[in-house]
Amino acid sequence: MSNDDTQNSAAPETPATDKGAGTAPPASEKTEAEIHALIEALNAENANLKDKALRTLADMENLRRRTEKEIADSRLYAVTNFARDVLSVADNVRRGLESVPADVAAAADGPFKALIEGIELTERDLLKTLERHGVKKLEPKGERFDPNRHQAMFEIPDESLPHGTVTQVVQAGYVIGDRPLRPALVGVSKGGPKPTGAAGLDVSA
Repeated sequence: MSNDDTQNSAAPETPATDKGAGTAPPASEKTEAEIHALIEALNAENANLKDKALRTLADMENLRRRTEKEIADSRLYAVTNFARDVLSVADNVRRGLESVPADVAAAADGPFKALIEGIELTERDLLKTLERHGVKKLEPKGERFDPNRHQAMFEIPDESLPHGTVTQVVQAGYVIGDRPLRPALVGVSKGGPKPTGAAGLDVSA
């Protein structure tokens, strides 16, 4: 017997194996339920992130608006104390004009007429200057009494007017922006019909 025959007879036989027997499916393969659950989880996470982003944008927009309003208010109301001091000047100018009887002012001529016109011009310029800085004069005669802007000094019996109507302005009021700077001192009607929604209207000083 040759060496080749000896080697061939000594080599053990390797049994054939079935490649398809007992092998697990690839890890990438998932059931339809697992895929559906994954999609649902991703959609939920996406919706949550979108909601957080929208809330953040809304918060930023609200912050921007608040900041802009605070800046505008600080500019507008920064002159409050100064404007309140200037009101006495406006009052004195008005008193000076009202001290001249209407018939005398109408008949005025020469330097006296020029003086009256000069004071009237000064008053108009003063009020325009105040308005440029957000201060507006209140002339509420004929309006419904507003306790936030008016201060009632007395009542006038008058059944021809709705109860609580401003019939006389003793001293003009002023507002700065939407806030009262000084209430108008007024007289109000009494005895007439109450306006709609005026239940409990208090016009006492």
